Amino acid sequence: GNADAAARRCRELAAKRRDKQPRLPSCGSFFKNPPEMAAGRLIETAGLKGLRMGRAQVSEKHANFLVNLGGASAMDFFRLGERVRREVLACHGVRLDPEVRFIGRWPRPFGEGDGP
Repeated sequence: GNADAAARRCRELAAKRRDKQPRLPSCGSFFKNPPEMAAGRLIETAGLKGLRMGRAQVSEKHANFLVNLGGASAMDFFRLGERVRREVLACHGVRLDPEVRFIGRWPRPFGEGDGP
């Protein structure tokens, strides 16, 4: 296609992403979207925006981003992700699967023991 139109479209998409995604360091999109649903919307409607574990927080801007408020540990993100997963399951009956990969040693597999 037209190179100028393609460049303009890329700039538009980048601006849209900047407006909707947090500027703080994050894990990126933490959970996969379930079929026909948006993980961020499920997290938001469960009332979890702003929830913190240690120095990790569910972004106030986009709920599917877990952000680092400064000094967050990997375990802060692990625990926060598990809490979000449990709360969404309890509120909506939907089990969120992580999009992030957990590398290294963890006390248990992510989400183990959060119900049927």
